[in-house]
Amino acid sequence: MAITIQIPPPLREQTGGRAEVEVSGATVQAALADLIRQYPGTATKIFDNGQIRPYINVFVNDEDIRYLDELNTQLTDGVVVALIPAVAGG
Repeated sequence: MAITIQIPPPLREQTGGRAEVEVSGATVQAALADLIRQYPGTATKIFDNGQIRPYINVFVNDEDIRYLDELNTQLTDGVVVALIPAVAGG
């Protein structure tokens, strides 16, 4: 099953500059685990103590996983998972 993860600019250093990475997995958790397997440097940028860092938003086909089943959100072939860092300022 091919899943595309969109990598935001702040994390691209960890993925060799790639804006998109192909992974596999039946859930968001599994897809992110495959991303980390391919690019171990992404682990500490995305997770803290097994939880997604609060400033990283995860979307599956434009739906925030916080309103789905979070890390257990089911994925199907061809979906796009977007990692979007929160933006703050004033």
